[in-house]
Amino acid sequence: MDPYRIIEVKQSVFADNNADAEALRREMKAQGVFLVNLMSSPGSGKTTTLTHLLKALPAGIRAGVMEADIDSDVDAGTIAATGTKVIQLHTGGMCHLDADMTRQGIDQLGTENLDLIILENVGNLVCPAEFDTGAALNMMILSVPEGHDKPLKYPLVFQVCDVMVINKIDVLPYFDFDMDKVTEYAKKRNPNIRIFPISAKTGEGVDALAQWLAQTIQNWKEKEELMQ
Repeated sequence: MDPYRIIEVKQSVFADNNADAEALRREMKAQGVFLVNLMSSPGSGKTTTLTHLLKALPAGIRAGVMEADIDSDVDAGTIAATGTKVIQLHTGGMCHLDADMTRQGIDQLGTENLDLIILENVGNLVCPAEFDTGAALNMMILSVPEGHDKPLKYPLVFQVCDVMVINKIDVLPYFDFDMDKVTEYAKKRNPNIRIFPISAKTGEGVDALAQWLAQTIQNWKEKEELMQ
C-alpha cells in the first residue's frame, strides 16, 4: 500500500467545472437565453468584431455582453457606446473564465429581457479553451496577421469551437495567409466547424455571420419549445 495518496488536481478541477457548466447550460436553456463564449488572441479584433456583430443582429434579438479582462474597462466602454447592456469582469490575474465565474457575471448582468449573452473571454488561445463556461456556442476569432498555421499550433481551441471567424481579410494581400490551408487545418481539428471570413474594419462578411447567429438562436429556442 502506498504511504500517501496522489491527487490528480487538474482532472478534479475540470470535472467539477464540467458539472457546473452543464448545470449553467440547463439554467440558461430554461430562461431562453443563448450564451456565446467568444475566444481569441489579444489583438485579433475581438471587440471591434463584436461591436459590428451587435449592430448587424436583427432588431428582435436583445443582447448583453460580459467583457472579461485581467484588468481595465476599455472594452466595456467600447461596447457600452453601442447601447448594448454590458458589464466588465476582472479575473484577478486569471487567464480564463470558468463556469462559476461566468455564472457570477450572468448574475450581475441579469438575464431579464435578453435573448443573447456574449462572453468576450480573456485574450488567450490556450487557457480559455480548457474550461467549459456553460455556453451554448463557442466561437473564436483568428486574424489574418496571426497566420494560417494556428490550428496546428493551438489545436484545442479549434476542437472546442463551433465557429471560426477569420478577421482582417482586408489585409490578405499583405500577408502570407492561405485561406485554403487554414480551412483544411481547422477542419482537421473539427470537421464540423463553421468558418466565416470577415473584415471588422470594412464590415465585409459581418452580415452573414449575424444572420447565421440569429438563425442558430431561433433554431435553439424552437427546439426547446418542441421538447416542452
